[in-house]
Amino acid sequence: MTSRSLILALVTALTAFVAPARAQRPSNNPNDYSGSDSERIAAALEAAPSWNGVVRITSRAPDQVSDRQYWLLDSAILLPSNTTLILDNCALKLSDSCRDNFIRSANSGVGIKVVERAENIRVVGIGSATLIGADRPRATGDSGKRLGERAYGTDAGKEGESQTGDWRNIGVLFANVHNFLIENVTIKNAHAWSVSLERCENGVVRNLTFESVETRIIDGESVKALNVDGLDLRKGCRNIVVDGIFGHTGDDLVAITAIRPGDCEGGSLDSTEVSDFAADVNYDVYNITIRNVVGYAAGGHQIVRLLNASGIKIYRVTIDGVMDASPGRVVDRATIRIGDANPAWGGVTPLGDTYGITISNVHSQARQAILIAGSLADSTISNVVNYNPEAEILHCESGKENVRNVQINGVVDVAGEGR
Repeated sequence: MTSRSLILALVTALTAFVAPARAQRPSNNPNDYSGSDSERIAAALEAAPSWNGVVRITSRAPDQVSDRQYWLLDSAILLPSNTTLILDNCALKLSDSCRDNFIRSANSGVGIKVVERAENIRVVGIGSATLIGADRPRATGDSGKRLGERAYGTDAGKEGESQTGDWRNIGVLFANVHNFLIENVTIKNAHAWSVSLERCENGVVRNLTFESVETRIIDGESVKALNVDGLDLRKGCRNIVVDGIFGHTGDDLVAITAIRPGDCEGGSLDSTEVSDFAADVNYDVYNITIRNVVGYAAGGHQIVRLLNASGIKIYRVTIDGVMDASPGRVVDRATIRIGDANPAWGGVTPLGDTYGITISNVHSQARQAILIAGSLADSTISNVVNYNPEAEILHCESGKENVRNVQINGVVDVAGEGR
């Protein structure tokens, strides 16, 4: 045998050996599986370890079941540690039978009483990546809203079904996740908060667009979908950068809501948080950067809100670049609101529980550009531009006795010129 023939024989043998191995490698694209859309996505997730933890969802390929190109979810996509979910120019929609999140960290859920730490979870949108709520949601709103009375839901009055909203109404829900990324995703018609982070650390949320309203038309009727915030950072969140939030929501566009320690077990359907409460955990929220926010609250609430209670502190928060994009028909309560005097949350927080807040580069059309409704200490507010002739640039609703060492610089009252 010549050397050339020997080389050809070796190449042929290697090809025969490698090709079957490649053919046996399970796919990480749900289009390559059968079953319901949720089953196919779950199958691709099971194959993710063969792809370094990566699952890629592209547009749904029309088949004998349906010619639609969007995925219809009957249950949440559950992401374990060390998983990257790529949404590659695709749309995913909740089915009318689904009472669950779009996406949830797999360490949490019904019956999981203790939410253990998860790590390295990423949701990355490429091109047009869209999550869409159901046409007829089974439930909307938070755990304080009763279905059929204060919030819409087809489960209203159904025996055996929870009659209030809960954490399943949240779009993307991460609990106790360390090292995470959520970027380049659009969420439409969320059933409650579009994205909620509980006890999450060391993460980035980037370039999210929200399209939600409080009042929707369903089957020709005007119905309420309350608590449709955009992004919420809940108690225990820290070391997080939020860069690029766009669009509109029925409620607050961006919020830090570190309230109530809670007495529910993890996974309880009586709560809007899926996490358990541990008395020995520090639930303070700190080291948060929020920048490049362009949008409005369609229900007239706040564009950015900071709210803490029950002894939980919020500190070392930077808010840089908030553009109030409200159309003429919408006037928000405040562009940025800090605290609340509501007795249900314990009233005004003690002076010093909210501190080290840096606010800059705010363009406001709201009734108040900056509303201090609770307490605020050792903070700075600068470069605020007001465009509303009937607005107050800075309003201390709870009284100046609840404000200490707050420096204010560079306030421009464009609408007030000549008043």
